[in-house]
Amino acid sequence: MAQALADRPPPSRTRWTILALLLAISIVTYIDRVNISVTARQMMPALGLTDLQMGQVFSAFVLGYALFQIPGGWLGDRWGARRVLTFAVIWWSVFTALTAVAATLPTANLLGVLGSLALVRFLIGVGEAAALPNFNRVVANWAGPGERGLAIGIAIGGIGIGSALAPPVTAWIMVNFGWQTAFYAAGALGLLIAGLWFFYATDRPSTHPHVNAAEAALIEGNSPPAVAVTARETPWREFAGTSTIWWLVLSYSCLGYVAYVYMSWFYLYLVNVRGFGVLRGALFASGPFLAITIFCPLGGWVTDRLAGRLGVNRGRAYVGGTGMVLSSLSILLGAVTEVPLLAIMLLSLGAGWLYFTVGAYWSSTVDLSKEHAGTLSGLMNTGANLGGSLSPVLTPWLAEQAGWPTALGAAALVALLGGLLWVKIKPGDGLKAMVAKSRSGC
Repeated sequence: MAQALADRPPPSRTRWTILALLLAISIVTYIDRVNISVTARQMMPALGLTDLQMGQVFSAFVLGYALFQIPGGWLGDRWGARRVLTFAVIWWSVFTALTAVAATLPTANLLGVLGSLALVRFLIGVGEAAALPNFNRVVANWAGPGERGLAIGIAIGGIGIGSALAPPVTAWIMVNFGWQTAFYAAGALGLLIAGLWFFYATDRPSTHPHVNAAEAALIEGNSPPAVAVTARETPWREFAGTSTIWWLVLSYSCLGYVAYVYMSWFYLYLVNVRGFGVLRGALFASGPFLAITIFCPLGGWVTDRLAGRLGVNRGRAYVGGTGMVLSSLSILLGAVTEVPLLAIMLLSLGAGWLYFTVGAYWSSTVDLSKEHAGTLSGLMNTGANLGGSLSPVLTPWLAEQAGWPTALGAAALVALLGGLLWVKIKPGDGLKAMVAKSRSGC
């Protein structure tokens, strides 16, 4: 018997190749999101747009992205993440390329240059809305119970890589080949990644030719073999009756508020407030995103270990609550520190600790209902983007009224609130209404 067990092949590692493809999609997602903030310097005079009008274009993306989080995740639960992600990446890559010619599209005759460009960016947001919820749909299917936090942490860690790569690469392309080429190149890269994903990925490990029995058993853990994604209707009433879901959404909204402070204002804060030059400011502005790249998978790994030792509720809450509180403290110290380099280090740590919690948040949606992880992820991420829609406007207003330490202090307070809410989040208890039904024998 012992010899027979020893002769069995070790688990294949196909799930990590799937995860690497998710990371690549994540990187492309944030390149396509951030590149317009760099090309805007040439786009605005070329298209005759003001700062206010360019802000409206930026907002159009956020609107499309926020509105289609839940539909994107729901489609992944119903149709499978392989098809939905393939279509989504192709969709937003095509519209990324069309950004370069938005002023000459037929929509420009109907809506004007501003309206045409805003519509294109809105449609990019619609496509990208399917990305993160379907990442979690893939993780729910492909990662074992002790690997989900690490897996989603690695995938979402592409935010840091993409956000750090986009400014210098886009600027180089823009200077040497024109701003339009930056959008063509990003669109082509997305189409390439979409092709790789479609031809390699499957929705279930059991249908992948490179997954052996040992890897399939590792992924399933102690759970019975997964059923088809269309087996059950989405239990909206159960969602509404589970308080943990709403505390999770509210807490993640706090994370979204703070995250968008970094994405919207950190570079300008370094240049305009801390006195860095344009080039040095761009270099140091990558600090938070480098911290995200490291802390995001690290937090996922830690929450997996703690969930295995202490149970899901405490394992998720310790990482989610601690990370948000440490983020709050780091941001507050960075806001009041007078030494610029020390402030950058502390504020970068604030971003790192913020994303240290990501594995706990996203794994919690799988813990609540593996079958409906995509829909729950979309619901949670809608909260993040609603919170994120406030900070780009509220932060400069607070800075103008009371100074930047107050504006950043408000972000620290929001992060603290998000951390404290983890006291109410208990993903290991599952969907409350469904548990009640099963106990009553209904």
